[in-house]
Formats: sequence, C-alpha cells, structure tokens
Amino acid sequence: MSRPGLREVIYAFDVTLHRCVENPPPGQPYADGWGTWPTLAVEHEQTVVPMAVGFDEAFARLGLLERMFAEPDGSFVWTSPREGLSWQVDGNAFEKEGRVLLVDLKGSCPPDSFDRLLAAFGWPRERVMLQLVKPAVFLDEATFRRHAAARGKAGDGETLRPG
Repeated sequence: MSRPGLREVIYAFDVTLHRCVENPPPGQPYADGWGTWPTLAVEHEQTVVPMAVGFDEAFARLGLLERMFAEPDGSFVWTSPREGLSWQVDGNAFEKEGRVLLVDLKGSCPPDSFDRLLAAFGWPRERVMLQLVKPAVFLDEATFRRHAAARGKAGDGETLRPG
C-alpha cells in the first residue's frame, strides 16, 4: 500500500539492451537533465555478439507475461493493468544466428516489471548493459536503473505512458 504524498518508483527509458561485454572499461561521464552518469567504453565490434538466449525462447517467455502483445517479427508492447499506475513498454528485438542480438526498449514501468521483462532475455544469468539511444552511451545495469528512476521521478515517464 502506498502512503499519501509518496510517488511509486517508475522507470522511464529509451534504451537498447545488449549482452554485457566482458570487463568493459569506464568511459567518459555523461551528463543530462537527470544527473551525471558513469559510462562504459564499448566498441561497436563488441556489440555484435548475441545474447545466450534464443530468439524463439525469448518470445515464448515474453508470451507468458500478462497483457503482453508480441509479434513474430520481434516487436512487442507490454501494458499496465487497468487499475493503478499506468505504464507501457514498446520493444523490438533483433536476432542474429537464432539468438537475441539486441532489444530496443522505450517507455516506462515499475522496477519489478522491468525485472520480469529482462528475465525473458536471460537476465540475471545473462549480464546486460543498456545504451541510452539519443546520446548513444552505454551504462551498466545499476547505473541504468538509477538513470531510469531519476527520469521517472522527474516526470519524464509521464510522456512515455499511454493517455
């Protein structure tokens, strides 16, 4: 039960999910309207190795999530229940050699829902990193979560939610 005056934590994001490269070195800090964030120095060649999870397996897992609408071409939409907090995640997964290469994710959702979404792609067994789309910088998972929460707290998630 939430207490009056406290907002539920919601992540707001526009990212690409990748398999985390082995021991990525730190990159230059990135500053935006929500703070200053440590980044990872990742070369393009390091982003072409697919995740361990098979593409069909990932979509079978996505299909188990309530209110998930997934298409065989890799696109999906996951919406909140009618009651309570309103949120939506739009995604598009890409495959390479039968496995998930990367996943574009845009929207907003609570942290526990984001965990369930990541689990479809093999997390937490599969370590992940996330690339902020517009600045094209890579963040480790913990930094991404702080960034997404800061963005949500600032109200940016409001523009990423269904009306």
